[in-house]
Amino acid sequence: MTLDVIIPCHDEAGTIGAVVHGCRSALADVAHRVLVVDDGSSDGTAAAAESAGAAVLRLSPNRGKGVALMEGVRATTAPLVLFLDGDGQDDPRDLPRLLEALGPDVDLVIGSRFLGTLHRGAIHPLNRVANRAFSGLISLLFGRRITDSQAGVRLVRRAALERIAVAAREYDVETDILLKGLKAGWRVVEVPVSRHPRQGSATDFNRMRHGTLILFTILRERLCP
Repeated sequence: MTLDVIIPCHDEAGTIGAVVHGCRSALADVAHRVLVVDDGSSDGTAAAAESAGAAVLRLSPNRGKGVALMEGVRATTAPLVLFLDGDGQDDPRDLPRLLEALGPDVDLVIGSRFLGTLHRGAIHPLNRVANRAFSGLISLLFGRRITDSQAGVRLVRRAALERIAVAAREYDVETDILLKGLKAGWRVVEVPVSRHPRQGSATDFNRMRHGTLILFTILRERLCP
């Protein structure tokens, strides 16, 4: 088993080192490479990631999470790809749980915060309501129960990912990948993970703009063949 861990981030110099160290420790028994995609940071994110032992792909200017994620995929080759955010909210110690859930017929494993532990302050109440609403809508429209459609912690088979055309450029990328995968016949499973309060800089996520993008993506993928 070989694995590429891809961490897209923007201005996360304060947390990325600990995230990289956590990944390397949690996956010590797995052949893996950690790639940090520095999406136009101006705070030393790339240097902090390299000091922690990660390879770094630098993008400039800032191009959006979806672009950063897929540029990372194109820059790696392992048959398994694990996505993780760089803001310190995800617990790398949960990563082996995703690997354990990857049976031979599973294409995507989602680390669900709503099946696991949401620590106090880990998610804004409005974001929580919106995420549950989007997940419920997806479950209804696509006939597959999904509890955390926006989860950033995911393990996916590269062969499956290469069979879909990911179009999302921003925070709608998780939804885009999930729904195109479901339409392509992927088997998707979820496992419980922990989510901690944000430790890094302010998030780039805009509730109105990106919430609208996510809703549009859901409707587009349901209505378009």
